[in-house]
Amino acid sequence: MLEEVILKAAKEAIVRASIGPAFDVVSALRTAHGVEEKDAARVQLGAILKNIEMSTTEKIAVCQDTGFPNFFIKLGDRFPVRSGIYDILTRAVREVTRELPLRPNTTHPFDERKNPGDNTGMYAPWFDVELFDGDYLEFWYVPKGGGTELPSKAFTLPPGVALKELPRLVLEAVVDAGPMPCPPVIVGVGVGPSVDIAAKLAKKAATLRPVGSRHPEPEIAKMEEELLKAINKLGLGPHGVGGRVTALDVHIEYAYRHPATFSIGIVFSCWATRRAGARVYPDGRYELL
Repeated sequence: MLEEVILKAAKEAIVRASIGPAFDVVSALRTAHGVEEKDAARVQLGAILKNIEMSTTEKIAVCQDTGFPNFFIKLGDRFPVRSGIYDILTRAVREVTRELPLRPNTTHPFDERKNPGDNTGMYAPWFDVELFDGDYLEFWYVPKGGGTELPSKAFTLPPGVALKELPRLVLEAVVDAGPMPCPPVIVGVGVGPSVDIAAKLAKKAATLRPVGSRHPEPEIAKMEEELLKAINKLGLGPHGVGGRVTALDVHIEYAYRHPATFSIGIVFSCWATRRAGARVYPDGRYELL
């Protein structure tokens, strides 16, 4: 049955994401190790790379914080399974939590004693769904750690000052975060009409876009590069010990805004930026992404 194929693909993606960072992130970490000059920074990056090697070889979670489960879904109009996808992906999270295992991270916001023990619960996993004209299902699993969420920020500014203030707000957010989000980080910046939309875009920018990718609009791509250089000139370095690489990249995404508002979201993703996905076809074929 197609439902079982989706389940199998989802479990493989969850395992792949949990045992190591995305391939582009690992490549960027190796490059950072090569350019760092301070001994302390090189030691930290060397330990990170050794940790990744061990987790992928032994098939164990790369970080003790195995994250809050997020799925970013693209659902084709002609794919035969619709709302049932939520139940299937939730089941996949439950089963991998038990089998890999994953740390159970979903707790009741008003009573921490209430933890189902399987990384599910009210709005957990979190699903972000995009419809498109096609016949396949594509999803990305992104487990987001708590240390990278604590320093996240969102603002709504008057449009007349927002563009001037944006670089300062990003740099201040990095300084305020310090070693908390486990640098080197990926910094996602979202711009939109309201804080919820800006934060959502920032989260996608930080977690889904490959390291080294640039926004298709040249002016925004230039801003990404300038912010990356400015962040790395701060000298915080890997895990805050000092060094040349505080951020692996900066990604900016935007939505059209209201004339009276300019909202900015800033979201971090740590060196263990984990994402893996799958594409499932209606005939039962699937491929990992």
